[in-house]
Amino acid sequence: MRRWTDRQDVFRDVDVLVAGGGPAGVAAAVNAARAGARTLIVERYGRLGGAATTGLVGPLMGGACSDFVDEVQRRFDATGQDWERLDLLYADMLLEAGAEILLHTWAFEALIDGGRVCGVRAVTKQGLLAMGAKVVIDATADADIAHSAGAACEMGRDDDGLLQPMSIQYRIGGVDKGRGLLCGGEHQALKVTVPEGVWRDVVLRARDAGELPQTVGVVRLYEAPNPGERIVNATQVNHVDGTRVEDLTRAELEGRRQAFAVTEFLRRHAPGYEGCYIVQMPTAVGVRETRRLVGVERLGREDLVSGRKRRSAVVRDASFVIDIHNPNGVGQAHGFAETVKPYDIPYGCLVPREVDGLVVAGRCISGSHEAHASYRVQRIVMAIGAAAGVAAALAATEAVLPREVAVDKIQRGLNLEVAPAATD
Repeated sequence: MRRWTDRQDVFRDVDVLVAGGGPAGVAAAVNAARAGARTLIVERYGRLGGAATTGLVGPLMGGACSDFVDEVQRRFDATGQDWERLDLLYADMLLEAGAEILLHTWAFEALIDGGRVCGVRAVTKQGLLAMGAKVVIDATADADIAHSAGAACEMGRDDDGLLQPMSIQYRIGGVDKGRGLLCGGEHQALKVTVPEGVWRDVVLRARDAGELPQTVGVVRLYEAPNPGERIVNATQVNHVDGTRVEDLTRAELEGRRQAFAVTEFLRRHAPGYEGCYIVQMPTAVGVRETRRLVGVERLGREDLVSGRKRRSAVVRDASFVIDIHNPNGVGQAHGFAETVKPYDIPYGCLVPREVDGLVVAGRCISGSHEAHASYRVQRIVMAIGAAAGVAAALAATEAVLPREVAVDKIQRGLNLEVAPAATD
């Protein structure tokens, strides 16, 4: 946290500044700009899209009742679901809405004036730049801005603080599409068979024989858009923290080494993969979990499995399994992902308990380790981002704190009806 000392040094001054250009940040910036706020989005990498573009994470998973998510899906489908166009699709939406984009701009620190977040400092090729805003949206995925402003955060699971592992997800070519198997996860690995037996057993035998790393318990193989290609989700690096550079470095190197071992395993044991090879590695390792905001409200596992409805909902009918990759072993933490009923996310999960001038969007909102494992996926964080953008624009134009924005106004801005069975 840094005190704002000289506004003459400001590089940009806007109504709403969004830190982070992943799906949550893009959704926030588009919706803030559409609501009439002067909006700037800053992104540390050279492409928008977050894990979808830097980490090769697809498809767009999860569900939510969101006009904006539906719009993105329609526009993405119109490209033939071309992942190499996704960042440009997001850029088009931002520019059409009137938002300004700055890439290669890493917002790392909150600026504070009178006890309130009033902007960020960012690392750029031009040096450290100060950027002012009436409201800041932290869409960094790691709650970097919230943490630097002094907002309370949680990390890891309750009993030991361990975080979900990191992974290198990558793309391979040279697959015989007619013979090449597909495997979406642990359940499917028990059903898919190859000449050597059930796919899960083939993987476990190879691990026990030293062909695969000890942390690889399932080899997931997804359909890719291009003929003869598959997306591989198998690597796993445990006991790492995505807020520590030493751990990020280890995960990058170890994960990429694992990718080559997995590819060699596929050549030996997977029909149709005899001639496969790595086509593309991600720009950055995939980080599933770091900080989670301590907000005005908090989502827990019980809210998800019961499908709890809220009058203060800004995301309706979020839906994805509780997908906890084992922080201290292989596969799922509890054997298999736990199912949920469509649940609501209340506005209070986006608002820090104490820090003002700030809204949080994406996987770092307020929730338990278990709840986070469901709402961290792209379509849900996109819906969260849309809500954050509308809320921030209202706060900026009405000159009130984000915590003072009327939830019914956010709901109207999202064209969102309150569930009749709401309990709060």
